[in-house]
Amino acid sequence: MIELGQGTDGADLIKDVSQDAFMAEVVEGSMNGPVIVDFWAPWCGPCKTLGPQLEAAVRSARGAVRMVKVNVDEAQELVQALAQQGLPIQSIPTVIAFVQGRPIDMFQGAKSPSELKAFVDKVIATSGGQTGNGLDDAVAAAEEMLESGAAVDAMQTFSAVLEEEPHHARAYAGLVQANLAIGEVEQAEAILNGAPAEISDSAEIEAAHAQVELAKQAKEAGPIDELQAKVEANGDDHQARFDLARALYASGDAQGAVDQLLELFRRDREWNDGAAKSQLMTIFDALKPNDPVALNGRRRLSSMIFA
Repeated sequence: MIELGQGTDGADLIKDVSQDAFMAEVVEGSMNGPVIVDFWAPWCGPCKTLGPQLEAAVRSARGAVRMVKVNVDEAQELVQALAQQGLPIQSIPTVIAFVQGRPIDMFQGAKSPSELKAFVDKVIATSGGQTGNGLDDAVAAAEEMLESGAAVDAMQTFSAVLEEEPHHARAYAGLVQANLAIGEVEQAEAILNGAPAEISDSAEIEAAHAQVELAKQAKEAGPIDELQAKVEANGDDHQARFDLARALYASGDAQGAVDQLLELFRRDREWNDGAAKSQLMTIFDALKPNDPVALNGRRRLSSMIFA
């Protein structure tokens, strides 16, 4: 890696990154703050103009966002892997913003300096930079209530925060999670569908969508013992393994579900239109960004894709 710039706290703001470092620098790195990735090539004329302008916009944010530069000529396996995950780099320059391990916005081609500043500002806002500390503290307290089992109390706090700040993505997601915790799946989905458009692509709302989807699946989960027996009797019974993964997640065993889905992906990644990878992504999105199950699972999946 070549250091190009530093923030006031000494942290690297702009880096050239190889495909081998992409997982650590971008996917895992965006757990601690937004990361903007510039996919470029030395022969690309527009890239030579866009790159410095985007760097300037990132530096002007004074550490609120970092930037990673990827030379596509030296990262063909990464480009192919991203395409398999729904992020085709069809032309360059392509710029993708990551928050909490997931892409949240992107554009292709040249942009004016004002458009680049607006893009950077939107990424920072989507990552949570738009809310005040007092409301954030209240949301954090409500999240602790929810984890301790006081879902109704948490629900009241999340609702109070939303009365003050209707665009608080964490509070919206927390309200959805509280309803899921008391079994109100339909109400949780209704709340989620009513989220303001301004926060619809935030990491928190995307995670809430995944949590609702998994909660709906849980109602259809079969008996674990029976499904386990089917898988043990025939390791290539992909439907049984997929159903076992759903049942395991519904029972609270996220690690077991991820293990089964990774094994299914290893055996036949194209089965049922890539259902294993799709279900893995839903589980990763539903878990907390720093959850070891999600971090390790993403790393293992990436290793299989690159293999």
